[in-house]
Amino acid sequence: MPGLLPAFLSACLLAAAPAWAQAPSGVPLMKEPIKPASAAAADAKPGQARTITWEALVPPGWDPFKEFKGLDFQMMDDGDPRAMQFLKRMREVWDSAPPNPQIVGQNVRLPGFVVPLEDSKEGMKEFLLVPYFGACIHSPPPPANQIVHVLPKAPAKGLRSMDTVWVSGRISTLRTDSFMGTSSYRIEATDVAPYQEKGR
Repeated sequence: MPGLLPAFLSACLLAAAPAWAQAPSGVPLMKEPIKPASAAAADAKPGQARTITWEALVPPGWDPFKEFKGLDFQMMDDGDPRAMQFLKRMREVWDSAPPNPQIVGQNVRLPGFVVPLEDSKEGMKEFLLVPYFGACIHSPPPPANQIVHVLPKAPAKGLRSMDTVWVSGRISTLRTDSFMGTSSYRIEATDVAPYQEKGR
């Protein structure tokens, strides 16, 4: 009978599956989805942020599951040293997930869920943006190229953990290691707005 660690490893692979490997909506099927923006919203007018999906953050051809395909963690028990070895290797691969150079430097608009890093009376000064509900809090962190470190221009007021928001700003590749997860990207946000299903 499989132990807790193999079950946890299987859950990691499922929960941290990148958006493009799960559902057209851009979030895993078993999570509450953030629906994609309309096609009209994807093309920004001059001076506006271009709406992107989480798939755009992944470089073409990168496969986070390459080393783990065919593995059956359910056949291991908690005492199996291979389980700990796979868990360690999985975090190494995902925490060093490469960014997509094609979007670096662009002014973008991306929807996601809030994972607080620094809150204050004035508002949230720093947070992670993640593609699915519970990431980094109720489930393991996704690959680093599916986490965005957000620094709002002014503290974002009224935000709570796992709120859904639109974040707008220039995206850069500045790796951040935080207690909640490792991110490949940073957005110094010019705007943090409540999420709405329809793009503007």
